[in-house]
Amino acid sequence: MEKKNINIEIGKTSEIGELGKTEQSLVERAQQAAQRAYAPYSNFKVGACLLLSNGETVEGNNQENASYPCGCCAERTALHYASSRFPEAKVLTLVISAYNQDGLLQEPITPCGMCRQAILEAEMRGGQPIKIILNGEKHSFIINSAADLLPLSFDNSKL
Repeated sequence: MEKKNINIEIGKTSEIGELGKTEQSLVERAQQAAQRAYAPYSNFKVGACLLLSNGETVEGNNQENASYPCGCCAERTALHYASSRFPEAKVLTLVISAYNQDGLLQEPITPCGMCRQAILEAEMRGGQPIKIILNGEKHSFIINSAADLLPLSFDNSKL
């Protein structure tokens, strides 16, 4: 049997000041979006902020529902809004922050599987990598492409 190695480079910052000014602003906006999340059941609030190729920024947050499958994650909320409002714009950067009852999570939160697929689809549609910043109190992770979050992914070439 042949083996395949998948190597992914992930950057790590210990403080927000290590990011550029634009990225710092996106982190702050993702944190603010998280505070506005509708999460009465889990009290787990997630915010996302996108930077688009047209210079616009779009925020999203998780929206829970008593019928759990009806809810939507912050990442997909932001991506779908961006796609409907600015269909020609490419997503350049995505920042994700999350809070629980104790405040900003110490460790960065990662997107769920459905969101990883949605981010990858946006990346493929745009034809260029999306930089992803996963923000936590202790540090942030910087990922160069959605494809790095979902190796061996399903895409339209499989249809």
